[in-house]
This record gives sequence, structure tokens and C-alpha cells, in this order.
Amino acid sequence: MTIHGDHPFLPPESERSPVRRLRGRLPSPVGLWTTQYDGKRAGLTVSSMLVADGEPGYVIGLIDPDSDLWETLREARTAVVSLLGGPHQQLADAFGYVAPAPGGPFRMIDWIDTEWGPAPVGVSTWAGCRLVDNDPPEVGWALQVQLELVHVELAADEVVPLIHRRGRYTTL
Repeated sequence: MTIHGDHPFLPPESERSPVRRLRGRLPSPVGLWTTQYDGKRAGLTVSSMLVADGEPGYVIGLIDPDSDLWETLREARTAVVSLLGGPHQQLADAFGYVAPAPGGPFRMIDWIDTEWGPAPVGVSTWAGCRLVDNDPPEVGWALQVQLELVHVELAADEVVPLIHRRGRYTTL
């Protein structure tokens, strides 16, 4: 068995989409979107997202329409959006389904059950959100999912944020 330093299924750079390569050069926050409905938990690492200020505020993210997260979020209509930090790299990979997580990624750390879904213990910033539209528009390969910010938790001791750029994690 050989362990590769790069992703084993990644096509050569010359064969990748120029749009995807442009997007990959933009540093993005690493968020973890989680939800729960009828006893089923689902989560997904999301780095294609932004926060829009206002009354109310919104989180807008690009979500895979075939993901367990989207299937469960449509039913639950609520979610927790957590901003991951440097210590959460393995958690990000597990919820991005690019690293093994024996027993599933929800077994990797402890969780707090909130009215919006499960929130990870040890994450300094998270928000409880409500789904705006059960039928969001398609944008490229994804759904443009809009969540209304209902509740925001900001810890006094902020964790150094995890950033995704060109397929790799880094911190500020």
C-alpha cells in the first residue's frame, strides 16, 4: 500500500477547469454545516460560502445537491454553520468525505444539540440558521443555499481560522 502526498484522483493541472483553478486561488473560510432531522444527523465541509450583513443577516453557500446534508437540511429547515480553526483539519476532511472517519464523522468530537442542529464542541464561532428557500437556484455544479442567521455564538477565545486555498488547508 502506498500513501500519496496528493489526492490520488486529482487530474493533472492542465486538464482542470480554468474556472475551478481561479476559484481555488481565492482563500476561503472552512465552514462545517450540520443539521438534524428525525434522528438523522448530516454535515458537510463548505468553503464556498459568504456571510451577508443586514437585518437579518444571511449565510450563502454552494452545496452539492446529492449530499446527505442537502437531503436532511430540506427536511429540517435549520442548520448550524460553524467556522473551523487550525485544530479542526481532520474534522474538515472527514466531513468533506476525503478522509476516513471510523463510525462516521460525528463520532470524532463531542456535540451540543441546539434547536438548529448539532454544534461541535470546541469551535469558537457558530451560528444557528434557518433555510430560506426549499428550492434554491442551481449555480454551476451546486445549489446556492441561503440561510437566515437566527443566532450567533462568538467565544471570547477565538481559534485561528482554517483557510482552504488550492486544495490545501492553511491558517492565518
